[in-house]
Amino acid sequence: MGTLSAGAAELAGSVHMPAVTLATCNRMEIYAESTGGSHDDVQSTRERLLDLVAETSGLDRELVGRSFRTLVEDDAVSHLFEVGAGLDSAVIGEREIAGQVRKSLADAQHAGTISGSLTKLFETASRTAKDVGTRTALGSRGRSIVSVALDIAGDMRGDGPAFYPGAKVVLIGTGAYSGTSLAQLVERGVTDIGVFSGSGRAEDFVAERAGGARALQMQELPTAFREADVIIGCSGGNRRITAKEVENLAGLTGDAPRRKPLTVIDLALSHDFDPDVAELERVDLITLESVKMAAPGETEDSVQEARDVVRSAVETYLTERRERTADDAIVALRRHTQSLLDEEMDKIRRQHGCTGATEEVEFAVRRIVRKMLHTPTVRAREMAAAGRTEDYVRALQDLHGIEVTVREETTRTAPAKRRRAEEFSAAELAQMASYLTKVPFGGFCQHHRPGEFAIERIDAVRDLDIRRAS
Repeated sequence: MGTLSAGAAELAGSVHMPAVTLATCNRMEIYAESTGGSHDDVQSTRERLLDLVAETSGLDRELVGRSFRTLVEDDAVSHLFEVGAGLDSAVIGEREIAGQVRKSLADAQHAGTISGSLTKLFETASRTAKDVGTRTALGSRGRSIVSVALDIAGDMRGDGPAFYPGAKVVLIGTGAYSGTSLAQLVERGVTDIGVFSGSGRAEDFVAERAGGARALQMQELPTAFREADVIIGCSGGNRRITAKEVENLAGLTGDAPRRKPLTVIDLALSHDFDPDVAELERVDLITLESVKMAAPGETEDSVQEARDVVRSAVETYLTERRERTADDAIVALRRHTQSLLDEEMDKIRRQHGCTGATEEVEFAVRRIVRKMLHTPTVRAREMAAAGRTEDYVRALQDLHGIEVTVREETTRTAPAKRRRAEEFSAAELAQMASYLTKVPFGGFCQHHRPGEFAIERIDAVRDLDIRRAS
C-alpha cells in the first residue's frame, strides 16, 4: 500500500489530464477527467492511469490493476461526497477525512493538475462534509480513527482518560494521521511525545505544530522505545517493524527487561508493524481492524440523517452540472442558427443592398428563428432535469452536426498571495484611507454594522490617522 500510494501520489504531476489524488494512511484514490465521454474513452483513460501508477511505483501492472476499482460519473461523485462526510470510514463519521479532501484539492491546485470541474466537485464535497458536521448528530460527535484507537488503549491500560497525562508516547510518521494523533495526545494531557520519521521530516513536522513534541533521531529510538508507554505508527511506509525489532528496541528481553506494559497502535492500512508484535509478552497491538470492530456503533437515525444530507447534496450537484451542460448545448444551437442566419442575410445585402425591405426581412427572419428555438430550449432544460442531457447533446450532433463544447469553469491555479504593506503604492493607501473614513468605528465595511464582521487591518493602514464615520 505504501509503494502504491507513493506511485499514485506522483501520478498527478506526470499525467497530461486533470487529476487529483486523495491519499491517506488507509486510502488511495485518483479522481481524473476522461478525454471523452464514451465507454471506450473512459476505459482508455483508466488503463493509462493504471499504467502510470505501475510505472511510478515500480509495481507489477497486474497487481496495480487489481488494487483499484473504477467508479464513473454519478457513482464517482456520490463516492467522494460519502468519503468526505466520513460515511466510508472505519469509524463512521470521522472528521479527519474532510480535511484530507480539502488538502488534496489544495495540493492539486498548487501543482497545476486541477480543472474547473474537478475544483467544483471537491469544493462541493467539502461543503457537504461541513454540512454533515454542523447539521447532523453524527457529525457533532467528532469521533475519529485516532480518538477511538486512543480510547481503546486507555481502556486496555485500565485507567481510561487518566492514563494519558503521565504517559510517554513515540509517534512514527509525519502524515495526516500523525498530525491528528499529535493533536489528540496533547489534548489528552500527554507532555512527553517523540516523533520519528524515516524520511527525515520529523523536525519540520514538530516545528510546524509549535511545540507539544520533540523530533527523534535514529540513534534515539532505542531509548525512546524502552521508555515509551505507547508507540503509534501511521507512516504507511514500505517497511514493517518486526516483533524482534520491537522486542530489542523496547528492551523486552535481556538482563534487565522492562517491567511496564507497552501498547502499540498501528494506524497504517499497509501496517507499520508485523502482526506478530501482538504475540509479544506485555505488548498490546491495536490495528485499524481493531478500531473498526471496537468503534462505537452509531444509531441508525444518525447515519441516515447524514446520508440524507449527502444524498441531497449529490442530487443538487448533479442537477446543476446537467443544467450547465444543457446551457452549453443551447448556446451551441443558438450560435449555429445565428451563424446560418448571418450568412443568408449577408447574401441578401450583397444582392439587394441595405434597404428598408432588407431590414424588414431580417426582422421577420430573426423573429421566426426565436420562435423556432423556443421549443428546443425548453426541451433541453426538461431533459437536463430528467438526467438526459447526453441524449440532447447527441441529437444535436446527429441531426445538425453541432459539437457541444463544455465551458471550463474559472479557477485559481495557485493560492492567493497576500501583498506586503510595502508593495502598496501611496495612491492605493490613500484610496484605502478615503474608504475607511466611511466605515463606522469597529466595522468591516460601510454596508454592515460594527460587530457583524471583523478583520485585522494591515499595519500600513492601521497606522494611518483616519477620522472614521461615527
